[in-house]
Amino acid sequence: MAQSPLPRWFTKPLLGAVAAVLLLLGGALPAAAEFALPPLPYAAEALEPVIDATTMTIHHDRHHGAYVANLNAQIAANPKLATLSLEALQGQIAGFPVAVRNNGGGHWNHSQFWAAMAPVGQGGAPSAELLAAIEANFGSLEAMQKQFNQAAAGRFGSGWAWLIEKPNGSLAITSTANQDNPLMNLPEIERGTPLLGLDVWEHAYYLKYQNRRPDYIAAWWELVNWDEVNRRFAA
Repeated sequence: MAQSPLPRWFTKPLLGAVAAVLLLLGGALPAAAEFALPPLPYAAEALEPVIDATTMTIHHDRHHGAYVANLNAQIAANPKLATLSLEALQGQIAGFPVAVRNNGGGHWNHSQFWAAMAPVGQGGAPSAELLAAIEANFGSLEAMQKQFNQAAAGRFGSGWAWLIEKPNGSLAITSTANQDNPLMNLPEIERGTPLLGLDVWEHAYYLKYQNRRPDYIAAWWELVNWDEVNRRFAA
């Protein structure tokens, strides 16, 4: 089942009463209440030379695809999943088994990741409002990027680095392990609304960068889709 681009990637169709709404949004009523793998919003080779086409294909089709399949496999044992959108699930993740946490987080994290990137030179720039918030919280865009890079490089093992908007409206840099994210209602998570998230699992970069994670992180800024980050911040 195909889904439309973000933010609808994070909205799993519901049955019954919302069918008319789905049709108005251009979606189709699914045969079953399942989550779906969103297509890449660009060709697999579009992010070269920063991320190669082979890495993108394997990362999206196999890794992200496996998270979606494994999450759907949990629906029978956890029927509440069929009533939740992907984003709503993150805020209730503590009430589900670890398999839902890992795969539901993996699905959400990767969906936002694809949308947060654009081909080199096509991602725009931070809006005046976002830039003002970054400068107020970090001093400068460059200072924010340095702190973000440190969080990404310093994440031991697999995980993510995030620029978030906290509940009080301030911006912060945080990092999560494995497929956790700042939306999850877990005690070890610094919660907030993710504006930008970087995947630092080895499968995201190893074919091109091998063990040089800092090189991957530095190059990745060329791909940031600031237009999407601006939209998230404004929302």
